[in-house]
Amino acid sequence: MVAVFNKELLNWYLITLKLKETVDANCARSQPTTPGGRAPPLPITLGDTAPPPQNLNPPPPQDSPWVISIRDKLNQARQLECLSPWAKLSIYRVPKSLREGDEKAYIPHLVSIGPYHRDRRRLRDMEHHKWRALHHVLKRTGHDVHLYLHAVKSLEERARSCYEGHIHLSSNDFVESLVLDGIFMLELFRGAVGEGFRTLGYSHCDPVFAIRGTMHSIQRDMIMLENQIPLFVLDRLLALQLRLPEQTSGLVARLAIQFLDPLMPNDHQLNKTDAAAFDPLAEGGLHCLDVFRRNLLRTGPRPVPRVWLRRWSHRGRVCDRRRQQLVHCVTELRDAGIKFRKRKTDRFWDIEFTNGVLKIPRLLIHDGTKSLFLNLIAFEQCHMDCSNDITSYVIFMDNLINSEEDVRYLHYRGIIEHWLGNDDEVADLFNKLCQEVVFDINDSYLSRLSQQLNRYYNHKWNSWRASLKHKYFSNPWAIISLIAAVVLLVLTLAQTFYSVYGYYRPSS
Repeated sequence: MVAVFNKELLNWYLITLKLKETVDANCARSQPTTPGGRAPPLPITLGDTAPPPQNLNPPPPQDSPWVISIRDKLNQARQLECLSPWAKLSIYRVPKSLREGDEKAYIPHLVSIGPYHRDRRRLRDMEHHKWRALHHVLKRTGHDVHLYLHAVKSLEERARSCYEGHIHLSSNDFVESLVLDGIFMLELFRGAVGEGFRTLGYSHCDPVFAIRGTMHSIQRDMIMLENQIPLFVLDRLLALQLRLPEQTSGLVARLAIQFLDPLMPNDHQLNKTDAAAFDPLAEGGLHCLDVFRRNLLRTGPRPVPRVWLRRWSHRGRVCDRRRQQLVHCVTELRDAGIKFRKRKTDRFWDIEFTNGVLKIPRLLIHDGTKSLFLNLIAFEQCHMDCSNDITSYVIFMDNLINSEEDVRYLHYRGIIEHWLGNDDEVADLFNKLCQEVVFDINDSYLSRLSQQLNRYYNHKWNSWRASLKHKYFSNPWAIISLIAAVVLLVLTLAQTFYSVYGYYRPSS
């Protein structure tokens, strides 16, 4: 009996072990695995009927490739936000919305200045002349090229922060381009308006460093927004050439405005006295385009903008051409009795309206005027610390000019002088200058004048008087016809009166 009892006990023990192995296997399949792939231990004791404990804090799931890519983009945005010195930007890429009007107006045709257009194939021929300019400077001054490279190297970080976007040039290539372009520009400035090219050591037959036809194309390229280098780099290079301990305190700016003076949109010739009195650097000159713009607006206080046209605009800055309408066209203003006169001043933007007479200074339009105005407008659109004076003027003239008849009359009054093919091209030029331009009509220096002009236009008596003058006093024959009609009317009335008078009071 003892042996049988032990055998039964052994069987129950084996059955219990088998049952425990089965329960352990089933629990292992139902529980989540750890990152190592092993199931967490489940302590189960014989006779324990409680359910196995659940994992209340499961580990976070691994990121999918989509989430990983989003995290990478956010990291790039964070780095861009930290590395982009927005406050120091002064040389911009022209926005695509402005480029759609005329791509060629923003791209240099002969010489590249700065890193944006450095690799354009058609501009590579001028690179040889840049190296010739550097050779002339080193030969003339006796300096080693390392002096200029080291000086500009110390300004590299400051210069890079002036350009919008990432510059895909190594440190050495970027410094080399600044030195080459800067020396080239200074040689042009000093040769054209300074000592002269012959004094600097160039032949009178030089294809670039001489007063010839290519100089005008180079001047036009130097006022393009994407074709600039910072002014402080030019100051430093000129200071080294002249062996000055400090920067040249506006000398480069004064040379630049004299060199670019032929591009002025009027017939005023800047003399050296005017250039010496004007110091753009004292006002924070940034580059050649900024200096040229400051020279355009150099004298005379501009009227303070006045908030107006509330019924036309619910927002300040708009790009809808219908809401950029400040004034009516020339033909409509003439019908309202407004007269046009040429104002004798060299400030082409200085427009005046008094007693029904709109006085506009003379504007000279040539083949480079479109590119000039487009780049000035683009700079005012991009640079937040810049006023919109040039944009305001161009939009005002665009409002005045709707057709070739408007251009013809302004030309007749001596206000517009152009070298283009016909008057229709001038009208088309102004009508396309401000496409996609964001303009604040409440921040224009011409807002007060436009308000006065519209008030005069909306006065009915002025329109009636002008209509009478145009119909009956426009030429001598019309005046004679009017006088004859009045005399005939008077005689007819007199004849009628005496006929009636004689009927009722016959003579005795």
